[in-house]
Amino acid sequence: MSQIPDMDSGEKRLNELGYKQELRREMTLFKTLAISFSTMTLFTGITPLFGSSLQYAGPASLVWGWVVVTFFTWFVGFAMAEICSSFPTTGSLYFWAAHLAGPKWGPFASWCCAWLETIGLIAGIGTQAYAGSQTLQSIILLCTGTNKDGGYLAPKWLFLCMYIGLTIIWAFLNTFALEVIAFIDIISIWWQVIGGTVIVIMLPLVALTTQSASYVFTHFETAPKLTGISSKPYAVILSFLVSQYSLYGYDAAAHLTEETKGADKNGPIAILSSIGIISVFGWAYILSLMFSIQDFSYLYDPSNETAGTFVPAQILYDAFHGRYQSGTGAIILLFIIWGSFFFGGLSITTSAARVVYALSRDQGIPFSSIWRKVHPKRKVPSNAVWLCAAICILLGLPILKVNVVFTAITSICTIGWVGGYAVPIFARMVMAEKNFKPGPFYLGKASRPICVVAFLWICYTCSVFLLPTYYPITWNTFNYAPVALGAGLALIMLWWMLDARHWFKGPVRNIDGQNGKV
Repeated sequence: MSQIPDMDSGEKRLNELGYKQELRREMTLFKTLAISFSTMTLFTGITPLFGSSLQYAGPASLVWGWVVVTFFTWFVGFAMAEICSSFPTTGSLYFWAAHLAGPKWGPFASWCCAWLETIGLIAGIGTQAYAGSQTLQSIILLCTGTNKDGGYLAPKWLFLCMYIGLTIIWAFLNTFALEVIAFIDIISIWWQVIGGTVIVIMLPLVALTTQSASYVFTHFETAPKLTGISSKPYAVILSFLVSQYSLYGYDAAAHLTEETKGADKNGPIAILSSIGIISVFGWAYILSLMFSIQDFSYLYDPSNETAGTFVPAQILYDAFHGRYQSGTGAIILLFIIWGSFFFGGLSITTSAARVVYALSRDQGIPFSSIWRKVHPKRKVPSNAVWLCAAICILLGLPILKVNVVFTAITSICTIGWVGGYAVPIFARMVMAEKNFKPGPFYLGKASRPICVVAFLWICYTCSVFLLPTYYPITWNTFNYAPVALGAGLALIMLWWMLDARHWFKGPVRNIDGQNGKV
């Protein structure tokens, strides 16, 4: 008599929740960690916002801001890991929200969470495409002779082409089987760990002079003439944005739980491991850049070698040109950073497509029957992938006319993505403990206080990304995120009130009968 192999613990819990296994469950812990880490990435959060955050309040505020934000990020991570262990589903956050909020509020909580997460992830693809194009722009400029020696600074139309090109490449790669993405993301994790180590160690060693420890850890300096911000507390708040933007994305592990072996155990491990790795390496990267600054004011000079467009590129150039009278070393390290953006965008596209697929499976998106289709052979939601790419391209079109596109996309991405975390965490915080079925990772009595701190921190993070970042406020400095988000969320809420509340019930079971209690 043949023996039936034991069902994977993650698949068993998925069946209990009312879903059948449709996606391939072949991901190991290391592969899931690789994708989660690649979504957070070492360079993609810090590099594009480093210059503006440093300008607001000087080095000390940025350095210690990373420590403060990391501390509160752990609270969010622990709360997310506990919920992930109980609900290992691809729908992740919005599925969690539906079940944790109960039958009365579940559909509305699920609706809000699903759309926040979808907006955040799709905008997240845009942030990677923009910052990757910005890095490539600096590489081209330095390769062709620098800004001072007639180098080629890519105009807006070419910048937009690079943005679109990256988005299309990520979508194309995501139409292959997930093993391909997992393999690329294993390259990604080693690329960033090895490349990050090289940059962190080499940059201060190459720089002719290094800043003192007192300058890096204690020097506080506002720049009201450049930023228009004279309030020191306000400047400190804005200097923290680089850390708040960088330290999220660990929910990628949750989006892959239906494709991960032992997801109820490995999902939480991947979430917390990603936070730990990025916390240490991110701080080391910030310190490396900070110690290697040669001339603070020169970093922002429009006539410098990088045209004042990309502060990290100028720090790298100053270090290598000062030592070797050549910018080749800076170009190589910039290519390592660009690779990080490439891998990050690829991983975020993977996560975004999974959320759109899961929401379509539950009929929460117009024309759901199209977006929930899974490729018969590769078992990936290819239609959802291309939908995400198309919307991301539309978000980037204002690059041709508006100078603050990155600020707006970054704010939309962070508020949507992190705001999506808040819904299930709040529901977990207020629900009766007897109604929660814990997974292998369980916080016990510590769960509620951890969720309180996590929820308050998320609310603070979302609110600061709505603030103006430069004064006086003009068409070129206005943070358009509140307008864009307000309009988008208003339409979504209007849709709910007029129509969706009558038919959207949250996650839709696709197993007849119940194999276990939810």
